[in-house]
Amino acid sequence: QVSELVQFLLVKDQKKIPIKRADILKNVIREYRDAYSEIVNKAGRTLQEVFGLQLVEIDTKRHTYILINNLRRAEGEYLCRDKEKEKMGLLLVILSFIFMKGNSVKDSALWEFLHLLRVYPGKQHRVFGDVRKLVMEEFVRQKYLETTPIPLTDPPEFKYQWGPRAEKETSKKDVLTFVAKIQGKDPTFWASQYSEAGA
Repeated sequence: QVSELVQFLLVKDQKKIPIKRADILKNVIREYRDAYSEIVNKAGRTLQEVFGLQLVEIDTKRHTYILINNLRRAEGEYLCRDKEKEKMGLLLVILSFIFMKGNSVKDSALWEFLHLLRVYPGKQHRVFGDVRKLVMEEFVRQKYLETTPIPLTDPPEFKYQWGPRAEKETSKKDVLTFVAKIQGKDPTFWASQYSEAGA
């Protein structure tokens, strides 16, 4: 059961979609419900030791899990499949922008910022494909970003914040280091972010 669960979690994680306890019970554990915690704990240990992945419950009410990468490099890069590297690079830039702007940005501000990087929503990008879809659907579904509608806006607007996967996979300190490196400044240049990051 344990190795079957490890394989199931690895396959599910390729799409980076959170994994529900109900799916684990239905597809893997089946008649061994009583041993659920034991099987999940052992699978978690195997994932940690063999793949450097950590099984984390991000929603204790709905029992939803994600795998996070423990092999993060010090400079805040992610170890991932080559094709995913560019996407993760874009994500890191977006997370940095949100953090530097006080942990929450309007969607219009985010698109303006991406325009400066020559990444346009609604236009097919050579690497990222449909950028609007990548940011608004994929990153949100994968729990890297969260969106909240802004009340009484017409047309409707919403704001972006870090999602629970971003909180687990990177840190504000990593992101500040990344921004400082790009801008060629010392992280202490941004005093409030520096103290918030606990750097």
